Amino acid sequence: MNENWMQKWEEVKDIMVCPTDLETYFTSNEILGQKMETMAIGNVSLPSGKVVVRDPLVYLSSNEKPYFIQAPKGDFPVTIAVVKSEDWGDRYAVVKVEFTKEKPVIYREALIGIEELEGVTEDDFFGFGVDAGLGCITDAEVLPFVDKFVAETDVDNVYDDYFAGIFEQSYKDHPNNQREAGDWINWTVPNTNYQIPMFASGFGDGSYPVYFAYDANGEICGLYIQFIDIELALSEEGDEDDVDGDEDNEPENFIFLKD
Repeated sequence: MNENWMQKWEEVKDIMVCPTDLETYFTSNEILGQKMETMAIGNVSLPSGKVVVRDPLVYLSSNEKPYFIQAPKGDFPVTIAVVKSEDWGDRYAVVKVEFTKEKPVIYREALIGIEELEGVTEDDFFGFGVDAGLGCITDAEVLPFVDKFVAETDVDNVYDDYFAGIFEQSYKDHPNNQREAGDWINWTVPNTNYQIPMFASGFGDGSYPVYFAYDANGEICGLYIQFIDIELALSEEGDEDDVDGDEDNEPENFIFLKD
């Protein structure tokens, strides 16, 4: 990130906004005929306020750059807005980190500071990539502890041999809005107190936008991951045989990246 990039971001930051009021996913019982439900999954640890949102089984290491916007430091509650569809099943539509109780008035896309902003339009987003059907929220200061865990864990596959059992236990402990294999956990990195929430990514693999929410005073009040735009999904439902893109949406046999 340099001065020229920051100048360009200032020019386009109010173009790269979410057209949907994402908070309505958490305050509405129904959106376009789809029943909605919210689910609290505990806190996320943000000791430095340098937020990282990634696929935890593929793209999570200390090499990953955080978003350049400074978020509040501390432990903050994480809530998932679940769309309960007869056609799709229970799907995680939006994930929220609540920094304050203030109401969002604008959602600007979270960026790391190297994106090509020339020619950006209101329909564009950069997002983060998902290749194993999961997303997570963490902090740049936590990632070295994740690296240490991976380096010291003697398993052939981190998901199959370690995380699969934790996800299955999550279903046993909290079966609502989960399948038997488990769709979310709040993982405490071993030998630390740092919590990293992990959760199924909407319709599976793909690219998903992340937004910082700002209140009427221009202060950051939340972070939102948009996995499903319900209106868009409904409009495209008849265009594809499988809106999932992944028949069972189970995490595949990916592992954390190592240096």
